[in-house]
Amino acid sequence: MNQATPPQAAEVRLRALLLQGLDGDAPSYHAFLQALGSHLRAFLRKRLHNQPADVEDLVQEILIAVHNGRHTYLPSQPLTAWVHAIARYKIADYLRSQSRHERRNEPLDEQHEIFADSDEQAAQAKRDVDKLLAQLPDRHRLPIVHVKLQGLTVAETAQLTGLSESAVKIGIHRGLKALATMIRGAL
Repeated sequence: MNQATPPQAAEVRLRALLLQGLDGDAPSYHAFLQALGSHLRAFLRKRLHNQPADVEDLVQEILIAVHNGRHTYLPSQPLTAWVHAIARYKIADYLRSQSRHERRNEPLDEQHEIFADSDEQAAQAKRDVDKLLAQLPDRHRLPIVHVKLQGLTVAETAQLTGLSESAVKIGIHRGLKALATMIRGAL
């Protein structure tokens, strides 16, 4: 059985939502814009080096351009190509305006990359990690959260949690080992 790649699956799903929206189904059109925005955010974060304000501004500009140009979409054409063309012009405008501020110019390489990632995937990964961490006792979970996820030092974590520095290090080691075991068991 031939399995669709994530970008292909996103293309099919988003195209269906857009076509339903163009036929007057407002909830589908809203879902299309939400999902497209999620894909655009993930795509732009990589290229704009996690500059959240710029990413969000550019996503909104692209979504507005998609909305304003929705009548130009030809259902016989791939949605990816149409969105890519709109996004390319908006990103070029953005990069031109930023070149005055000496920002790095990163071209759009592949049009299919727009649908390759989604904020939904990152949110799901965070939920999965949170579920796994919740299964650990505090003496393992807290050192991992503070040192590995929040970036605190071992000393800061020891002071914050009331554990000794040695206990923090041991907690991290044993907690990561327990997480690896849980993950292997889930596979």
